[in-house]
Amino acid sequence: MMARMHTAATEIGSPPSGDEAYRLQLAVTRLARLLRQEVEVELTPSQISALSTIRRRGPVTLGELADLERVAPPSITRMVARLEQDGYVERIPDASDGRVCRVVVTESAEELVSEARRRKASWLSARIAELGAEDRDNLRAAVSALEAIAGLR
Repeated sequence: MMARMHTAATEIGSPPSGDEAYRLQLAVTRLARLLRQEVEVELTPSQISALSTIRRRGPVTLGELADLERVAPPSITRMVARLEQDGYVERIPDASDGRVCRVVVTESAEELVSEARRRKASWLSARIAELGAEDRDNLRAAVSALEAIAGLR
């Protein structure tokens, strides 16, 4: 006898309640952890994120990368130095200003990121396939909003 009750907090278009926001936070955090566990690589989640950003955005300066990843410039400098040492990124001179260098991913990084992405997508696709039609439809509708929250569009 659990009828769906609509209150001001659950009406379409209304902001989420604190409880709904917390539930979303827990679900997103748990999902991110499960996806990380699907891909066992020697890189940290921050390093994988930086590589994915460099791959998606093309050659970027360290300052641009720090802004995109929302970390302090010294942290990006250390991370990029480590990724360069491990053969995942290369620094190239900027075409218009020789004092500036840009960072690009290497073929090794391309392969690593592609494989990680493939494995995560495969795992996630299998979990989505287990959902009912209504949940799949709801998930499709939520993706755009989640991308906006995450700054991906």
